[in-house]
Order: sequence, then structure tokens, then C-alpha cells
Amino acid sequence: MPNQDQTRPLAVVTGGGTGIGRAVAELLAESGYHVVALGLHRDDELNTNVTFHKVDLTDTAASVAALPEGQPVAALVNCAGMLRHQQEWETDAFEQVMRVNVTAGFAFATALLDRLGSAGGAVVNIASMWAIFGSPSAPAYTASKGAVAAMTRSQAVAWAGRGIRVNSVAPGWVETRISEKARTDPSRAERIGTRIPMGRWAKPAEIASVVRFLLSSDAGYVTGAMIPIDGGYSIC
Repeated sequence: MPNQDQTRPLAVVTGGGTGIGRAVAELLAESGYHVVALGLHRDDELNTNVTFHKVDLTDTAASVAALPEGQPVAALVNCAGMLRHQQEWETDAFEQVMRVNVTAGFAFATALLDRLGSAGGAVVNIASMWAIFGSPSAPAYTASKGAVAAMTRSQAVAWAGRGIRVNSVAPGWVETRISEKARTDPSRAERIGTRIPMGRWAKPAEIASVVRFLLSSDAGYVTGAMIPIDGGYSIC
């Protein structure tokens, strides 16, 4: 008799041990998925309903090997990301960020294509508000998130015939580890806050709920979209 994990739809979340990825992983687990989170880091408080494997996501073979063998993938959320700030003006750092933020997710989704197809699965890629406008201090992160949005559209067109939907979300300022530098700079945090029409930063759970919607049958006719989740920041 199959165990409980095998009877639940499989959701895979890269970068699922911290920040937005953790919020997504925990919400999907609460929503009835068997969730496997992959990445290099995890919070100690990560819900025990989420199975975490420490994996270098640029190693596609190792990432695939960490999953239950042969089980169809109902949901894939590519949430792993890297930010190197001013170092990104150097070519080596630029290429490293692109490899983690774009290439790793592309390669992983492609490796899971048959398993996504057999489940009629859905993919959500995490882009960013920086896919909409530029950042003077993080050129690689900005370029990578623009690439994620464009890649999502190509995947959506290419894979629709296999019953796979692919969408992205573009978070704005979110209270996560990756935004800590901005949040702890009083003058910068004030400038950011005054521009956000809703007057506050997002909680990771607010991003997760939109991701869950895009993975669900309620979004069954949505593919190739990028949904900003930024409190109006990108329209100012």
C-alpha cells in the first residue's frame, strides 16, 4: 500500500527552506501537497510537514535525485535566488547570479518535463519587480529576473500542448533575508516605504498565496502571465 506522501500530489519548491520559498512550501503542505524543498539553506523553524534536502541547485542531476523516484510532479516553484549587490558589476559575480537565478531553474524544469506532463502540472517561477525596471546596484539580479519572466513565457508556449501551465510572480519589497540590507538602512527603508502605495512591505505569506492560486485549478486557463505582488510599487 502506498504511503501517505505517495498519495498526495507532489510539489517541489527550490529555495524552499527560507524566505518566500519557505512560505510557499509551508502553505502548499497545508493545502494537501507532499512538499519537497530543495536548496542550500533552511530555517530551523521550517515546518516538519516539508521535506527538505540540502542540494546545490546548479547541479541538476543531484536536484532530480533528491525527489521521490518516478512520482509525477504536480507543482514546481522555482524560488531559489541569489543577490550579490555591487559585486554584480564584476563578470564572475554576474555569471554566478545568472546561473543560480535563471539557468538552474530552467534546467531543473526541463529535466522534470515528462513528470510535469504526466501530472498535468503547473510551474511558477519567481521573478521580481526588477523584471519591470532597473536597479543601479544589482545588474545581474535585475537581468536574471527579466530573463525569468521571458523564459516563463517561452515555457508556457512550448509546454501548453502537454497540459503544463507556466506563470511567474514579481514580488516587490518583501520582509525576507534577501532584503535585509535595504530594511536595515533607515534612509533607504524610508524612501522605499513612501513610494509603496499600500504603505508597507509584503509578508512572505502574501506572495505564497498568489503562487498557490496559480498552481490551482482556479487558474486553469492562466499561462504565460507575470503577476506583480508589490503593493503598487511598480506602477508609481
